[in-house]
Amino acid sequence: QVQLVETGGALVQPGGFLRLSCVASGFGSSDYDMRWVRQAPDWAPGKGLEYIASIGSGGDRINYSDFVKGRFTISRDNIKNILYLQMNNVKSEDTGVYFCFTNTGIRGQGTQVTVSS
Repeated sequence: QVQLVETGGALVQPGGFLRLSCVASGFGSSDYDMRWVRQAPDWAPGKGLEYIASIGSGGDRINYSDFVKGRFTISRDNIKNILYLQMNNVKSEDTGVYFCFTNTGIRGQGTQVTVSS
């Protein structure tokens, strides 16, 4: 069964840090470019799905949205089939459900990140 499972979401205070993981099973995720996307909360109207970061299949071609650049780091371990998102100096605006996607549209169920004091 082809599956992506995100974990690591939590309640964290502003300025804190988290590391999200996305474990792939049932397929070789190393064959795919990957990305992290955030679903903004309901009280943030109009935002919908927001692009966070992406990484090429070989760990190259890394890109970030301007809002997270310098704070978040995307990486992957192609031996373990895991995608990571290191989130540092988090802000309340980072709150949302974080999904990992392959470039073919496979996605996980998401993991909730809440940044609040």
